[in-house]
Order: sequence, then structure tokens, then C-alpha cells
Amino acid sequence: MKTAGLVLAAGAGRRYGMAKALVPYRSGILVQHVAGTLHRAGCARTVVVLGARAEEVLAQAPDLPETVLNPDWPTGMGSSLRAGLAALTPDSSLDAAVVLLVDMPGVSPEAVRRITAHAGADALVMGGYQGRRGHPVLLGRDHWAGVAASATGDRGARDYLRAHEVLVVDVGDVADGADLDHPGDLDA
Repeated sequence: MKTAGLVLAAGAGRRYGMAKALVPYRSGILVQHVAGTLHRAGCARTVVVLGARAEEVLAQAPDLPETVLNPDWPTGMGSSLRAGLAALTPDSSLDAAVVLLVDMPGVSPEAVRRITAHAGADALVMGGYQGRRGHPVLLGRDHWAGVAASATGDRGARDYLRAHEVLVVDVGDVADGADLDHPGDLDA
């Protein structure tokens, strides 16, 4: 099974006060860390979807893997998910895509590997945190068109995943599913 990684990093981060892709994190910026997580997890290909302040992100992170610009980023995460899946679709060697959000630096490569171990063209898999569903989210290729059709606003794949059977794999012992909404969240 060949799985791609997809980083959604296009938002302006209004609540955070800046584009979260540009948040300083460890020795770089947040988008580099999350893309690196997918690389370390063994994804065959990684695509990063950018939008707000994309030129600045690329200037600060010239080592990013393949990037896609989402011109509709102000409409919400759904458009970024559609843009990312559209970039992956022509690659017929891919069976699935594992999606990470740029504002979840606590998702580890091990968590991604646990999810991608269940990859297949018909798979829908989510990380589990003490009974709560979260990221990483794996979307088998057979679901890409349906996910893209239902991805609107900031809901991403949520509605599609609620309407279909999903395998939830516990990753809470190797990952932190918290997202960064405010600058103080990074310190917590």
C-alpha cells in the first residue's frame, strides 16, 4: 500500500493572531515540523497545502516538500482538503492519504504509522484519544471524490466521516491530539 501525506496549512489563524504555518516551533516553523512528521512516518509523498501568507511560508521554509496553493483558503479548511486531494488524484500509485493539520504538532510519526498500517483504497481510519476521534485521518482513494464533494467551510471531511464506517485506532499513548488555537496553547 502506498500512502501519501497531506498537510493542511492554508489558514490565516485569526484566533491565533497569525498564520499557524509560520508559528516558530523547535528549530523552524510549525509547517516544517508537521511535514517532517509525515516524512518520518514513511509517507511515499507529502503535499502541503498553503494559502494565507504562502510566499512568506515558502521563504521561511524552502525545504518543504511539494506544495499546493489554495486560492480559496478564506472559505475554510474544506477547500484546502479539496486542493490537496486534487493534487494527489493523478498519482494512480497512491492507495490512501493521511491528513494532518498544521496546528497539531503533538501528532507523532508513530501515531501516523499506526493509522497508515490500515491503509487501503477503501479505508477510512482516524486516530483515537480516550474515546474521542481525531487526527491523523486516513482517507482511502475510493473515498476521495466523496470527501471532496462534502468538504465545505471548516468542516473538512467531518460530515463524510460521520456518514461512513470508520476504524478508530488508539494513538493517545504516542500522540497529543490537542490543536493550537491561541498563542498560549503552545506553552501548555
